Amino acid sequence: MFKKNSTPSLADTKQFQPPWLLHAAASRSGILSLSKLWPWGIIDTRTQNTQEHELLAQGGITVVGSSITPNTETSGRSPVLAEIMDVDIDSHGNYIHTLVIRNGGKTVEAEAQPRHNLVMTHGYFTGVGFFYRNYYDLSKVEGWDIYSIDWLGMGRSSRPTYKGCRAEGEDKRVSHAEEFFVESLEEWRKRMGIEKMTLCGHSFGGYMNSVYALKYPQHVEKLVLVSPIGLPEAPPDLEERMRNGYAPSNTDKPKGSEPESDPSKPSMQRVLLFRTAMSLWDRNYTPQWLVRSTGPFSRRLIDWYIGRFSLLTEEQRRGMAAYSHQIAMLPESSASALGDILRPGAFARRPLVGRLSAISVPTTFMYGSHDWVEHTGGLEVIRRIGGRVATHLYRVPNAGHNMHIDNPADFNRFLVSEMKGVRA
Repeated sequence: MFKKNSTPSLADTKQFQPPWLLHAAASRSGILSLSKLWPWGIIDTRTQNTQEHELLAQGGITVVGSSITPNTETSGRSPVLAEIMDVDIDSHGNYIHTLVIRNGGKTVEAEAQPRHNLVMTHGYFTGVGFFYRNYYDLSKVEGWDIYSIDWLGMGRSSRPTYKGCRAEGEDKRVSHAEEFFVESLEEWRKRMGIEKMTLCGHSFGGYMNSVYALKYPQHVEKLVLVSPIGLPEAPPDLEERMRNGYAPSNTDKPKGSEPESDPSKPSMQRVLLFRTAMSLWDRNYTPQWLVRSTGPFSRRLIDWYIGRFSLLTEEQRRGMAAYSHQIAMLPESSASALGDILRPGAFARRPLVGRLSAISVPTTFMYGSHDWVEHTGGLEVIRRIGGRVATHLYRVPNAGHNMHIDNPADFNRFLVSEMKGVRA
């Protein structure tokens, strides 16, 4: 069932066709990819393991079998043991990269079974390593196993060939993309022998966890949605405005918080930029594709992105950048599904605000105090649920969209509270 640290490189990625996966790859032949010209962007498996283990060690986590351990002298706390494995989910070579922390930091072979399971799912362009500041505190909740997974085709999971259904209409396009992720998560659950779980998903992970909980509520004890994308309805004139160079409003910043520019006459360069971006997005090109296509300059783009986490130390930023870069350079796969699920401007093609009104499990929302995702989407879902199931909404202070990184102390405190609130 399990394989240990067998992340694919460009050379050994397999192509296969489970029932819920179309075989043919989306074509990228029309645009030059510099990564094909500079093969040193490919990072070997051993280096990938090292970078992942080093990042986790910064959060007090020791991977079983790894020589990399946390610096207990500076942290003042004993490390927690975790096991990392690749969990086969079919007979075609598909697997999901998984981190497991047994209650109290025991190894995965421990016989005692806890009462509850927390399953954490990451957002776009990240992986299990992005929760490195959270695992330690969460692992101390008595009676819980902690699991964290890389979505199929993302992070360090296998990279199957993915093709959307754009030509078959929007409804089919969305259904196919959602099924790809939801069914792979369900197969993983079966292989792990988990009957019930609390799902905690960030951003894209929150969206997919929601769809999973709507389809398989019998396996979900609680749904924790951390700044989930895809809740609100898109403005009716969204695409027309973007074609004319106007950016969509996706923040909850108060008016006057930034200098306002005159939006009445967007420059021709801005109009062309927006139209090009919309066209590429609709054809399933992704930010990860852009990074990978820049070849030797890709690490600079990653360093710039990670540099925005100003509250982290230089060492922490270096660790996150190294980890993010190795993920970015892996072959294109299900990341291209983002354009099947979202419109330009990060609005869902099939918004969750109406769909989640039918949710049948306790649901909690968490947002950063200056999150670009509007917390009003969560409030509207809670209003529509109308007390039929238990709901909560937290706003994590001094944090943005990645609140689990910006302010792990408060994020962990809120999530631990939700875990303890799950009935035995």
